[in-house]
Amino acid sequence: MPSPKPGKIRIGIGGWTYAPWRGTFYPSDLTQSRELQHASQNLTSIEINGTFYGLQKPASYEKWYQETPEDFVFSLKAPRYATNRKILADANETIERFFASGVLLLKQKLGPINWQFATTKKFDPEDFEAFLKLLPASIEGQKLRHAIEVRNDTFKTPEFIALARKYKVAVVLAADSDYPQIADITAPFVYARIMGTSDKEAKGYSAKALDAWVERARQLATGTTPDDLETSAAAPAKTAARDVYLYVISGFKERNPAAAMALIKRLE
Repeated sequence: MPSPKPGKIRIGIGGWTYAPWRGTFYPSDLTQSRELQHASQNLTSIEINGTFYGLQKPASYEKWYQETPEDFVFSLKAPRYATNRKILADANETIERFFASGVLLLKQKLGPINWQFATTKKFDPEDFEAFLKLLPASIEGQKLRHAIEVRNDTFKTPEFIALARKYKVAVVLAADSDYPQIADITAPFVYARIMGTSDKEAKGYSAKALDAWVERARQLATGTTPDDLETSAAAPAKTAARDVYLYVISGFKERNPAAAMALIKRLE
């Protein structure tokens, strides 16, 4: 019996506006207004960071939709005002404003929403479940995918993983960084952020490291957690095909596009 078809793997970077990319990732004669178009033709996804700091205009979402290929996908960082608060259960109004700001204008190009928490935020089961209940599964018939990026070791527990699975939200896999690594699969998709690019490598990572991440992505797309990634003590998820969103973030940012493109080339 043939193996089930794995999920789709999308690879990208955080944002597309960064001066040191001009003349390296972007051709020196490319106008700034065409940078998103160029980035979307060389990557398969981008995580938008501006949404973390403030609401964007509906016209911006419409413009981003129009400037990118049909099968391109944006992930969005949710507003910090929803996650950087003492009582998460009080985030409802902020969450509603975010989704009313024009997010849905991305249509089928709207990928997962990343709800990122501060390193000081500790796991409070009751309050965290109250927050997860606020995340809409769909709006106006459009299904939504949610990822939660936690950065405190108190979340590395089976109780947290059980909550994430209950609400079908992905726990962001933070890798090559000082943040806790929680590679447990908790949703119908996987969201990974790798942060180890270096100025010592022309493509951000060594060839060996790039090969390793491609292999991990392939395993994750089949619903299997690679043995060399750290998980909680929770039982593994049922093996099933899952889409993978992998972003090259932080590290030596100037090399991130090169690393992402190298990963895409290896996948091909």
